[in-house]
Amino acid sequence: MSLRINDLVPDFNADTSQGPIRFHEWLDGKWAILFSHPKDFTPVCTTEFGAVAKLSEEWKKRDTKVIGVSVDGVEDHQGWVKDIASFASCDVDFPIIADEKLEVAKLFDMLPADAYLPDGRTPADSATVRSVFIIGPDKQLKLAMTYPMNVGRNFAEVLRALDALQTASGENVATPADWNPGQDVIIPPGVSDEDAKTRFGEFETIFPYLRRAKLPQK
Repeated sequence: MSLRINDLVPDFNADTSQGPIRFHEWLDGKWAILFSHPKDFTPVCTTEFGAVAKLSEEWKKRDTKVIGVSVDGVEDHQGWVKDIASFASCDVDFPIIADEKLEVAKLFDMLPADAYLPDGRTPADSATVRSVFIIGPDKQLKLAMTYPMNVGRNFAEVLRALDALQTASGENVATPADWNPGQDVIIPPGVSDEDAKTRFGEFETIFPYLRRAKLPQK
């Protein structure tokens, strides 16, 4: 299947490093981030898992659940978690899905339907399982990013994108390039100047279609 923005994400049952889950039940109406890996005990992925583990308090502040997925089994995951915790000098408090049959990789359109893992497999056999998916409380896909195996993901950007998505959704606004919390937002074109003034007070009109304002303080 092809998965696009605002599609309902697939539901599935899976074993994880922290026990079995049903994905939609695990989401529990919260924001969530699923990030995938082509194999356990690989160098770039170890640094990425460490980066996500260090951001544990940031995910909690945003009421967001985090889950990893890799194409090895639970036993490998549990062994790898020890390396990740040692590297990052912190606990790894999120689960890792065991996707040995590539079911999740295929459901999320990371690998073609006929993909398989040969004996003696290497990360190259599942190279495109290298994605980040941000999922909304409505279980719909809000953002997807895919990276090559030799470029580590920037989880500060994932966090920034999550902030932007939550702000845009919660405040009915848009966010400009390079936006960070506290900066001006964009007033959607469908909002009249009169309604914009009622809601935001003063705002800046750069072009008729581009208006900037500060979010009202709560």
